[in-house]
Amino acid sequence: MSDSFEETTADAPEVDTADETAPEGQVDVADGADDAETDEAAEEAPADPMAEFRDRLYSQFGDWYVIHTYSGMEKRVKANLENRITSLNAEDFIFEVVVPTEEVAEVKNGQRKLVKRTVLPGYVLVRMDLTDESWGVVRHTPSVTGFVGNAHQPVPLSLAEVEQMLAPAVEAEVAATAAAESPDSQPAKTAKVEFADFSAGDSVMVVDGPFATLHATITEINVDSQRVKALVEIFGRETPVELSFSQIQKV
Repeated sequence: MSDSFEETTADAPEVDTADETAPEGQVDVADGADDAETDEAAEEAPADPMAEFRDRLYSQFGDWYVIHTYSGMEKRVKANLENRITSLNAEDFIFEVVVPTEEVAEVKNGQRKLVKRTVLPGYVLVRMDLTDESWGVVRHTPSVTGFVGNAHQPVPLSLAEVEQMLAPAVEAEVAATAAAESPDSQPAKTAKVEFADFSAGDSVMVVDGPFATLHATITEINVDSQRVKALVEIFGRETPVELSFSQIQKV
């Protein structure tokens, strides 16, 4: 009886399970196709320049500090400081020097054109690790009059503040790129205000742009360009800035 059982077991055919599961190669091909479709979808998705700007800003090393300079000397200070960073081998602790700018419409000789202007006259932003050495490199740069805040222990800006100051330049670049890619598109026209409901000496609230929520005192009005010159208290001192009519409200 036992011999019969052993023979039956030995002669029993092996069960072929190959049809029950997909071949490994076939699974790999399918997975590869899915990956390819995912990569293609990622490539097709348009990049958001502002999102990229924020991601880069919030992932960088160092803190942002503000330095004083003479109004109109911002670009020269930037160039001088960058030269000192290179010549003094300070790249390991001073990473970036920025003069915040924005594009504004200017009317000159009856023609309206876009010009780039400094957002913070008299100030330059520096991204750095604050050490005695890095402080000295910055502080002793020609035309730099000091750090904002405590002279020897300056307080860094918050990243939200830095974003607010640097965003106008990024937005202008995005708009310029869009205009270049669509030459037939017409820029949006804003209603021109023929009469300004404020005058020199008025106190206004800034409602848009890098100075939003700050108070300003108007010193000059230009109805043609739809802009005003005003004094805004920035980092403890009054600074002359230019604002569009749409950026201010009477208080």
